[in-house]
Amino acid sequence: MAYIHFTDEQKQRANSVDLVDFLRRQGEQLTRSGREWRWKRHDSVTVRGNQWFRHSSRQGGLAIDFVQEFYGLPFPDAVTLLLGGEQGSAFKQSNKKTTPEQDRKEFLLPDAAPNMRRVYAYLLKQRYIDRDVLTHFVREKIIFEDKEYHNAVFVGVDENGIVRHAHKRGTYSNAAGYRGNVEGSDPKYSFNHIGTSDTLYVFEAPIDMLSYISLHQRDWQQHSYVTLDGVAEHAMLQVLSQNNYLSNLVMCLDHDAAGIEATGRLAEILHEKGYDRISCLQSAFKDWNEDLKAQHGITPIPAQEHSKIEACRDLCKELRDLCSGVKSIKSPYERLMEHYGKFSSLVQNGKVMVDREAIAMEQLQSMASYALLAVSEQYRQLEKPVLVEQLTKELYESYHPHQDKGKLRVKADDLQQDITAMNDQLHTVGIRTLDDKQKLISSYMSLALNCVKTHIIIDTEGQEQKIKIQQKPNAKQTDGEQVICEETSLPQYNLS
Repeated sequence: MAYIHFTDEQKQRANSVDLVDFLRRQGEQLTRSGREWRWKRHDSVTVRGNQWFRHSSRQGGLAIDFVQEFYGLPFPDAVTLLLGGEQGSAFKQSNKKTTPEQDRKEFLLPDAAPNMRRVYAYLLKQRYIDRDVLTHFVREKIIFEDKEYHNAVFVGVDENGIVRHAHKRGTYSNAAGYRGNVEGSDPKYSFNHIGTSDTLYVFEAPIDMLSYISLHQRDWQQHSYVTLDGVAEHAMLQVLSQNNYLSNLVMCLDHDAAGIEATGRLAEILHEKGYDRISCLQSAFKDWNEDLKAQHGITPIPAQEHSKIEACRDLCKELRDLCSGVKSIKSPYERLMEHYGKFSSLVQNGKVMVDREAIAMEQLQSMASYALLAVSEQYRQLEKPVLVEQLTKELYESYHPHQDKGKLRVKADDLQQDITAMNDQLHTVGIRTLDDKQKLISSYMSLALNCVKTHIIIDTEGQEQKIKIQQKPNAKQTDGEQVICEETSLPQYNLS
């Protein structure tokens, strides 16, 4: 690609493009969410002015990196696109950036309607929430119907009982998809119920929480429940800070890719804060309300597994079989380096050479296999033999999709760093201590994991490219039991 020089003014102008205007002109659909706009194709992404935020991975930024992240363009192409090609089709510029404190409006709870007929009809007849469960929260005055639009309003209060947050959900049949927070809501105080047991159940939205309680009513008031109003951790951490006896945490997020990633991310945050009793409870279908609908004979939206986790599981099965088929090998390190050299020769400017994707993935698979065999060799030297099945299990369990971000260029850099660290350890003069051997084992396992991540992204991008080709007009087309809810430890593993 030829070098393109951009002035500071051009880069500033590109980074100031209003993302709502940009997305609409790409034919994308957006829905209002408070003072932000939610991208319909990527439900966890919200935009406002020239800023974006991906709630499922806690990533965000400005216009240029938005185009790089979601449209896969290198920096020069991203800037050129945002400048409208400098051909008179420039995008709208966002207003001057303000701080959240400057931007936040005063919180005002909407006026309540004189009755709750529409909310009761919506939650009981369309959402199938149990009447006694709903009535409990209505009596607590944290669910009501607003006077102007007849939305269902779910209220959050602080530790002093002062209302700090309100989430609105549309109740009209032609607008039931509407949802948004009252302006000025404090995200730390969302809709919740605090009980006396040590268990806290965590949900994405109020209807998910009410649906779960409707499905599991036995002694429900003894337990605690909190909604995240999405997948941000603020409300969960606030409840924990105010109720120190809560120690058994159950993630009950949606059974889809975004929910699975958020579950892993929240569990990581909780581990860092010293919580060790963390489990995942998944709905049989997409979310708890879909489970409740299914119980009433309504066809539910199915669950969606995470494609990267499934790809990792399949790849780990193949690695297990490859390693198990090796009787003995004198120097797995030398074979590993041989395949790394072949892989590196296939990558140019952060991309795999055209029509070499399959070969690149084979090299990565071989690298991961020899890294695992090198780990096995180190354990034998320590007189602590480890089965290949244990190593592939550990590899699979160490994979978390919320940590697997970045394009191929980033993955290639990670592999290079692993190789450098491994070589530094192997070429250190003197006798290796037990700690040295453990560090070398960690380097080999890190390399194996990054091989898996790189394999997945190459395969994923290849599949996406095939789909794009098939969706083009006149393109040639190629042919192409209910899950029981159970509480499991994090993460889940099954290679059988």
